Amino acid sequence: MSTPTARKHTALPKAQTLIEALPWLTRHRGKTVVIKFGGNAMVDEALKAAFAQDVVFLHHAGLRPVVVHGGGPQISKALDRHGIVSEFKAGLRVTTEEAMDVVRMVLAGQVQRELVGLLNQHGPLAVGLTGEDAHTITATKHQPRIEGELVDIGRVGEITEVDTGVIEALVADGRIPVVSSIARSQDPEEGGHVYNVNADTAAAALAAALDAETLMVLTDVEGLYEDWPNSDEVISRLTATELEKLLPELASGMVPKMEGCLHAVRNGVETARVIDGRVQHSILLEIFTDEGIGTMVVPDHDENTGTDESTGTEGES
Repeated sequence: MSTPTARKHTALPKAQTLIEALPWLTRHRGKTVVIKFGGNAMVDEALKAAFAQDVVFLHHAGLRPVVVHGGGPQISKALDRHGIVSEFKAGLRVTTEEAMDVVRMVLAGQVQRELVGLLNQHGPLAVGLTGEDAHTITATKHQPRIEGELVDIGRVGEITEVDTGVIEALVADGRIPVVSSIARSQDPEEGGHVYNVNADTAAAALAAALDAETLMVLTDVEGLYEDWPNSDEVISRLTATELEKLLPELASGMVPKMEGCLHAVRNGVETARVIDGRVQHSILLEIFTDEGIGTMVVPDHDENTGTDESTGTEGES
C-alpha cells in the first residue's frame, strides 16, 4: 500500500520568502529607520504606491519608519508656473523670498499631503509636519563656498539644531511621521521666516538626532559608481573615511546625499544607504534581503566586521 504524498501548495514560495526575511525582521525590530523620499519615486504613480506599501510594511513588521521628503520636480514646475527661474549652485536650489513662498506651499501643501494620503490608504498611520512644527528643525543662513568665495543663495538653511520630541511622540503612538524639509530660523529677529533645507541634509540630521539604525536615501541612480562615467560598476559598501576621500570628485547633485550619509554614520547611525528609487519595493529589497541594491556607508570601526553587518546594501547615489 503506497503512502499518500503531500499535496504541493502553489503558495509555498510565499511562505519561503517570509521565512527568509525572518533574520532581518528579528534584527531590525524596534529600530528607527529614516527614509529620504525623492527622485523619480516622487513623480511615478506606481513607484509612489510601492513606496507607501514599503513604509507601511516596515511599520507593521515592527520597525519605526520616519519619512523625510523634498520635492525638487514639483517645486521646479510650480516656480515655472509663477514665472520664477530655477537656479542651482553647489547642488542647492537658489531660493529667493518669492521662491521660498512657492517652496513652502509645494512641500507642505502638495507633496506632503499626497504622501500622507498614500500612507493612510493602509490605515490611520501617517502624520505630516514640517521642520517648523514644534521647533523640529532650526537653521541659519547657508552660504556655500564656490571657487573659494562664499555665495549668497537666498533662503537656504544650514541646520543648527534638531528637536525630535514631536517625532518621538508620534512614533511612540504608532504613527509614521512625514517631515517636509523646511526649517525655522534660528534668529529671533527674523520672526516667522523659514529656510529651505536640502532634504538629504535634513534626513541625515534627523537620523543622527533620533539615534536611528539606518538612513536610507532614495535616488535616481543605482548607487555610487566606482568610476563614472567610465564604468557603471556600483560601490556596494564603503567606510566613512573612504567616502570622505571620494567627496571632492562627486557631481554636485550627489554631494548633499553623500555628505548626509557621512554625517549620519559619524553621528551614531549604524548604516547609511543610497538606493535606487526607480526600482519598485527597493526599500524592502534593501532591508530584508542579502542582495542589497545600493551603496552602504558604515562607520570606520565597522570596516572589518563580518557578513552580518554587511548584508542588505549595495549601490550609490
